[in-house]
Amino acid sequence: MTDTIEPTTAADGRPYHHGDLRHALIQAARAIIIRDGAQALSLRGVAREAGVSPAAPYHHFKDKQELVLAVGQLGFEELGIVMEQELAKCSDDPQERLTVIGVSYVLFARDNPALYRLMYDCARNMEALPPDVHEKDHSAYAIVRSAMIAAGLADPDDPVAIELATTAGWCAAHGVAEMGGFAQFDPLKTAVGGELNFYRELLKRTGAFSAR
Repeated sequence: MTDTIEPTTAADGRPYHHGDLRHALIQAARAIIIRDGAQALSLRGVAREAGVSPAAPYHHFKDKQELVLAVGQLGFEELGIVMEQELAKCSDDPQERLTVIGVSYVLFARDNPALYRLMYDCARNMEALPPDVHEKDHSAYAIVRSAMIAAGLADPDDPVAIELATTAGWCAAHGVAEMGGFAQFDPLKTAVGGELNFYRELLKRTGAFSAR
């Protein structure tokens, strides 16, 4: 199915054309989720947000769940981009790179709470997501995996050990993201010099983010 559909009318009355309708719909769904929450998502609402006809989403998504999974994939892609951007600013020191990855993860979760929740709702059924969410060289998961190997936390010739180390790192970052915002930790954040230092110190103390 191509994206060449008849133009529709946007909210301000202008004819609206999409060169990439699928991407526009995913972005519209993302905007609704961030603004109103995942429970507010509907294909009709996404069409309205994107400024296209109510039938347009069905050119690319069989139902709402398929669109939700696409938004979840987008979230993981955005997380990978954030990690790469932050790694580009730091040294080649394995410990620093591990810490940067972990902190990037936590800040992404903090700054994108609705999207983050949706990503993990999707991840509970990971096989429903496209394989590149997990395996693509520049995916967030692959970035964590490479850092674990570089830091000596996994034997590069032992696939099981690599996956265990990567999963441990992912779980550690997820745990810090889930609990790091609790108000009860505010005094501890102050004691260690602020929120970012708090996340760095927590991650290093998990063991999963401590280079050998």
